[in-house]
Formats: sequence, structure tokens, C-alpha cells
Amino acid sequence: MDENESIRTGRHCVFVLHAHLVFVTKYRHRVFTDRHLRRLEEIMRVVCDDFECELVEFDGGTNHVHLLVEFPPKVPLSKLVNSLKGVSSRRMRHEFPELVGHYWRAQRLWSGSYFAGSVGGAPITVLHQYIAQQSQPV
Repeated sequence: MDENESIRTGRHCVFVLHAHLVFVTKYRHRVFTDRHLRRLEEIMRVVCDDFECELVEFDGGTNHVHLLVEFPPKVPLSKLVNSLKGVSSRRMRHEFPELVGHYWRAQRLWSGSYFAGSVGGAPITVLHQYIAQQSQPV
């Protein structure tokens, strides 16, 4: 895919924004099987679509998931994360009753914390250099 093909446009902006998200299960319980991970991916794709985002990549293990999400600048990342975690927790609890035993006290699948990192584009050192050169006369 050509780099320019991934550039999106909004009403007043042009953008390419990606975030790497990691969610960990409450108490790091090892609860996910391949079947659970497949369903989590489906749920999270729907949530991303609702936010006009794209779930570019998804993978996980028995106690965590990794997401690569492309999102528009109008979407606060914290709101997207809260929706991804909240919706997936409720749907998984409803669809997979065997997971409820791992929720016990808090009735939540996910830990309250998460990892979010920006990805893509030039390395930060190149950006520093580029910005510093902008003030120099031609």
C-alpha cells in the first residue's frame, strides 16, 4: 500500500493517526482462548466502526490484547478506549458465562489501566530536526 493511500481527510484537516493499545485482564487472569480472542476482535471492530476508526491489527494472549487503531483527530483516544473496554467486557460476560468466575468482585473483565502509544511516521529525532530547521532562513 502506498503511504499516501493511508492519508485520510476530514472537513478541516488531513491526517494519519495510529495508536497501539494494550488491555490487560483484571488481576492478569489467564482467561482467553482462541475462541474468546476471535469474538473480542469482532466486538472491537464494531466499536471502532462506530467511532469512524479502523481496527488495523488485533492479536492477544490468554490475559491481554493488542490493537493497532487508526483514528480521526475528532475522536478522543480515552473515549475510544473506554468504549472498547466497556462494550467488550459487557458482551463477553453475556456471551461467555464461563468468564464470570474471573470477574468476581468488580464485574469487569479488564484492568482499569491500559497502554496507549502513538505509532507511525518519522522517528522523533527526525521530527525534532525538521521542526528546528523550519525557523532557519532560506
